[in-house]
Amino acid sequence: MTLTLEDRAAGCLVGAAVGDALGGPVEGWSPDQIAERHGGRVHGIVGPWHEDWRTARPIAPYHKGDGHVTDDTLMTHALVRVYEAVRDHLDAYAVAEHLVPDLMTNPRWIPELEARALPLQRIFLAEKWIVSRLHYGHVDPREAGSGNIVNCGAAMYMAPVGIVNAGNPAGAYAEALDIAGAHQSSYGREAAGVFAAAVAAACRPGATASSVVDTALELAKDGTREAIAAVCEVAARHRDFESALAPLRAAVAPYDSVGPDYRSPSLGARRPSRLHAIEELPIALGMLVVSGGAYEGAVLGAVNYGRDCDSIATMAGAVCGALAGVSAVPPAWAKEVAEASRLDLHAPATALAAVAREVFARDRDRRRAHEAAFTSIAGAR
Repeated sequence: MTLTLEDRAAGCLVGAAVGDALGGPVEGWSPDQIAERHGGRVHGIVGPWHEDWRTARPIAPYHKGDGHVTDDTLMTHALVRVYEAVRDHLDAYAVAEHLVPDLMTNPRWIPELEARALPLQRIFLAEKWIVSRLHYGHVDPREAGSGNIVNCGAAMYMAPVGIVNAGNPAGAYAEALDIAGAHQSSYGREAAGVFAAAVAAACRPGATASSVVDTALELAKDGTREAIAAVCEVAARHRDFESALAPLRAAVAPYDSVGPDYRSPSLGARRPSRLHAIEELPIALGMLVVSGGAYEGAVLGAVNYGRDCDSIATMAGAVCGALAGVSAVPPAWAKEVAEASRLDLHAPATALAAVAREVFARDRDRRRAHEAAFTSIAGAR
């Protein structure tokens, strides 16, 4: 069966949101701690880690769990709204002109707060940075990401860039790097480009987990490339996530700056470097390889890996959903997440696919104009 752009967009965005919601309640913990808390591995939507989530630390007052999406999905949907407004390729200036005002001025239902609030009140400091730098600091958007902590904050919401550039990973990579320049630098920005490219590669007819990883390796630079290569080489030896959890962590550890204790980062954590990589993207791609591209296996592997597992599962879910379409996402999970989060998970995908078609038409016209101009120039000797 040939998948449509709309089906791949829905698979990507619904798959990302469901992965996010599954990973949220166990974020920050180790695989052993997760198994102890839940009496074994997590195999679906679970409740909050602490029953007294309103006062528990370190996550209060966020209701993580019970199908609630986190900031990964809120930011992804916000970027879709920017595409809806611009209806063309985006750059760092689009973040300043559209994304920042949306975060600051438009109250929305925030599932983890169980209230309507400004998205700015939910996002963390690494994302608040773009507001302070662009709105209050008036920094050049192309340079605003410099100085921010280097984490997955920019990468986690770049899936829409891959859909707009479906089938064109190099284009997705370049566009995401431009957008993410307003948010991050170094390997955080690099991961944003590679993640968008992976989504675009997954949209290619006949794409597989292996072809997606190969494309990511062709485009990735420095520590990001080395981390993906190391993790995916190990992942290829496993066919179930249970056996892969510890080996994948060991493979990414030399490139991860956070260190062994996720809640107590090392002295060198999240600082710019050409030698390091964020942990989330290589592990997401590793789980993609372990599962052979199957949505449930990749996402549940990401969830049970722990650490920043909501973002890992977001990325794994996005790529798997783009590969196989929305039917790959368990309908019961998608329904529960949509209802619990009070979000229409399909509407952003429908809107994004429409924008992607418009952008492709614009690109085709621009390419034809370039061809005509170059032909004339080349012919005039």
